[in-house]
Amino acid sequence: MRVRSLGPSCIEATVVGLGTWAIGGWLWGGTDAERSIDAIRAGIDAGITLIDTAPAYGLGLAEELVGKAMEGRREELVIASKCGLVWDTDQGTFHYPEYDKKLHRHLGRESVKTEVEQSLKRLKIDCIDLMQTHWQDETTPIEETMGALLELKEEGKIRAIGASNATAAHMEEYRRAGALDVDQEKYSMIDRQCEEENLPYCQKYNIAFLAYSPLAMGLLTGKIGPDREFTGDDIRKDLPRFSKENREKTAALLNAMKPIAGQYNLTISQLVIAWTVEQPGVTHALVGARNPQQAEENAHAAEVELEKDDVQTISGLIEKAQIL
Repeated sequence: MRVRSLGPSCIEATVVGLGTWAIGGWLWGGTDAERSIDAIRAGIDAGITLIDTAPAYGLGLAEELVGKAMEGRREELVIASKCGLVWDTDQGTFHYPEYDKKLHRHLGRESVKTEVEQSLKRLKIDCIDLMQTHWQDETTPIEETMGALLELKEEGKIRAIGASNATAAHMEEYRRAGALDVDQEKYSMIDRQCEEENLPYCQKYNIAFLAYSPLAMGLLTGKIGPDREFTGDDIRKDLPRFSKENREKTAALLNAMKPIAGQYNLTISQLVIAWTVEQPGVTHALVGARNPQQAEENAHAAEVELEKDDVQTISGLIEKAQIL
């Protein structure tokens, strides 16, 4: 399975990682704890070494499940988590309600250090390999946030530093204060805004780029047809991207890609993931899984390297599709 470095940190991790937002349950119709643990373990068994989580995924639930799933396997893994979305203070900027709590973007020094301590306990580990700021807090100077992260690094509680949902200007500020190893952003075949600034910036300064939601919340799996209905708190039920018309366009695109998937003996999901990690500057893709079968399927995408001509053909199909 292919591995790449997490930027200047030189920590190597599989090009396909396991994202755990859905496992936290919030905005995904809840979670099945045992099945989620089985999914994480199946991903590890299939060769995945990178697991990305965050306190905000289910108010600590995702971290707890990751902690249980990796018992006895810690040395095999690169564990990434986040800080900066908190529900125990009204400092910073209001972000979003989660269940009965109000999440705030807050990256003050003491809050960051407290969050990391709490994450270590939930994950049941002594050190988090990659700590990322989840969303940027415009009320706290980045120099202060980075100072806290560098202290944690010196203390041996984290190994590498990253930013998520950031701009190139944010990354420049982080780099002025210390080494920035990772940028994590939403990126997929149909979410390509990062190609304008973030990806070129990451390439220039050897910063790893972790693409989250490369399957566009399931839209690019080929498993969500035009007649699928979303219920409960599923975030997708109110998104224009998941309109029937847009799902029909997506289905047409994925059908056009099937011959290429067949050449490599891949599922559509695997082909989409493989295309993602071949894009300039994209070093890793974080893919969610709700059951062992999904985790295993995603993991195998890391074993494939697409020919340049096929990557270009797929890119041409995407441009013609004009999906939201």
